[in-house]
Amino acid sequence: MKIFSSSSSSSSSFLFVLLCFFTLLAFSTASNVSYDHRSLIIDGQRKLLISAAIHYPRSVPAMWPGLVQTAKEGGVDVIESYVFWNGHELSPGQYYFGGRYDLVKFVKTIHQAGMYMILRIGPFVAAEWNYGGVPAWLHYVPGTVFRTDNEPFKHYMQKFMTVIVDLMKREKLFAAQGGPIILAQVENEYGYYEQFYGEGGKRYAQWSAQMALAQNTGVPWIMCQQWDAPDPVVSICFQQQQLSQLVLQTDPKFGLRTGLDVLIVRLIAKYHGGTNFGRTAGGPFITTSYDYDAPVDEYGLPRLPKWSHLKELHKAIKLCENALLHGEKTNHSLGPSQEVDVYTDASGPCAAFISNTDDKNDKIVEFRNVSYSIPAWSVSILPDCKNVVFNTAKVKPQASVVKMVTENLRQPKWEIFVENAGTWGEADLIKNSLDDHINITKDTSDYLWITTSIVVSEDEEFLKKGTKPLLLIESKGHALHVFVNKGLLGSASGNGTVFPFKFKSEIPLKAGKNEIALLSMTVGLPTAGPYYEFVGAGLTSVKIKLSNQTLDLSKSSWSYKIGVQGEILGIYKAEGMKSVKWTSTSDPPKMQPLTWYKATVDPPGGNEPIGLDMLYMGKGMAWLNGEEIGRYWPRKSSKHDKCVVECNYRGKFMPDKCFTGCGEPTQRWYHVPRSWFKPSENVLVVFEEKGGDPARITFARRTVSS
Repeated sequence: MKIFSSSSSSSSSFLFVLLCFFTLLAFSTASNVSYDHRSLIIDGQRKLLISAAIHYPRSVPAMWPGLVQTAKEGGVDVIESYVFWNGHELSPGQYYFGGRYDLVKFVKTIHQAGMYMILRIGPFVAAEWNYGGVPAWLHYVPGTVFRTDNEPFKHYMQKFMTVIVDLMKREKLFAAQGGPIILAQVENEYGYYEQFYGEGGKRYAQWSAQMALAQNTGVPWIMCQQWDAPDPVVSICFQQQQLSQLVLQTDPKFGLRTGLDVLIVRLIAKYHGGTNFGRTAGGPFITTSYDYDAPVDEYGLPRLPKWSHLKELHKAIKLCENALLHGEKTNHSLGPSQEVDVYTDASGPCAAFISNTDDKNDKIVEFRNVSYSIPAWSVSILPDCKNVVFNTAKVKPQASVVKMVTENLRQPKWEIFVENAGTWGEADLIKNSLDDHINITKDTSDYLWITTSIVVSEDEEFLKKGTKPLLLIESKGHALHVFVNKGLLGSASGNGTVFPFKFKSEIPLKAGKNEIALLSMTVGLPTAGPYYEFVGAGLTSVKIKLSNQTLDLSKSSWSYKIGVQGEILGIYKAEGMKSVKWTSTSDPPKMQPLTWYKATVDPPGGNEPIGLDMLYMGKGMAWLNGEEIGRYWPRKSSKHDKCVVECNYRGKFMPDKCFTGCGEPTQRWYHVPRSWFKPSENVLVVFEEKGGDPARITFARRTVSS
């Protein structure tokens, strides 16, 4: 573990093409990185570099060398990653750089592979990461407003930026020091949101750029989607580049484009997505998988044929290097939806990119007196302006099959601990109101118990008639379990599109005192948006409808307790397990809410990546040997979504273009890194909120076969 204290005062991941000339100097030699209207320039020379995203905390250190090498073998020259502020600054001035957050080790892994790096410090990152990477504690610093001309926010942002830059300098990781970092980024995708903050937004954008430049990294600074970035900061990402800008980006949201840009647009948005371990997923309503159908899957395996198709694309682009770097571009129409971008240089090199944006029909076009057949919605690459070496629509058959092979837990020794519903120990807060969930927990836990009680007279009419009142609950999100007199009455939740929800159920009240215990839950905090830190969650109304009246309990006396007992006591870690009394059993109970299951297991055989199959569990969290596997919730997607048997990728990208798995669990397997396993006596801990069948929990090996 690496922790130090200091008192000194990034959404979507992308794959993009950098035009520059790479000298074959050793990486330990200091390099001068600059740029002009055409490309990056390293030590006075240019080359085309291809960069791909790998987010270090979405894998584990044992995976980093393999991931980087797989990217390199796929034709990638540069690895880029965000820096995840809330994973590093756990509280003001307290920094963590161990485990998955060992940023120095990650950068050095890239360096050792002979590759470059783009360090996207942000420190706002978006990236479907909890709170967009900003620490939740910062929201509760008085007077703070995120991402605008706000003194508290700027103070902590600059402080963290300086910590990261100074750390990289100490380790000599910037290119000017002989390291791999050739570009650094400040802020992320702010251009669209700037308008919501008015003049404060404009001032903040300019301040961010100037603050970054003052860090003196010796490499150029970039801003993503920042149209008013001041020189010499370069604005990049998903927009038409100005003459003075160096990077040609791509993103599938914008559909087919001509020339070099289209080649990546048609193929990829993430290179390796990875896993949202623990509670790092934002959204809300994302569990652990961040696979994104990327060329390298969540488990670190190449996804074929996508990975190999992209590798061939990279080779084809490299063949065009001289023409792209030194030639002049001309564009010629070859038909109503067909055109060619030609790069020619006086010294001889010529490269052509013929595109067909007709998304239904293949076309035959004539270029330089030669006929070429161009499939619908594709680009053909001609590195000599004569011979086609690659077409984006012609994908070679898949050479291998990846599948999850079930392996039962080997003679698990089960123990259980059952929590009581409602406030445990002393209440953290007692109020005559329903307060915002996040403002109470400050995201220290997903869970918040909210408990009250009512006394029912024996003379109540509904008791005499044998009828049941209705319990009516409204919530801003995200999920809820309802317990009445210690029994689970039911559950409700919002979804990734609509966070608020309502709960309605008959309530079995008895004569005398009745306890209503509500377990309110968040499932990741918002990751972006104007003033997104003020988006709340939790209960807004609780009522009981009787035959002749409605009782509004919203202003009753409510006891609040942050977290569930086992979580707060840390019983998923070796040092905390003895703080409760576990009960041994050979037959762990099924469909029992608020139950902790502990099993001692051996690792699965072989060396393949491992997933934890939680299909038959309800909702909760899991750990192995104290490491956070994360949230599990195998809830089913809507069967009414428009799913496809086979995807037609032609045409502009739409988020719902190629849905699959309608009516099936949104996630079944949860990645458990091999490096977390010991040779034997591994401790798997599961907290089940509403009930499942732990005997059907299994491991699965992710195997590759021909």
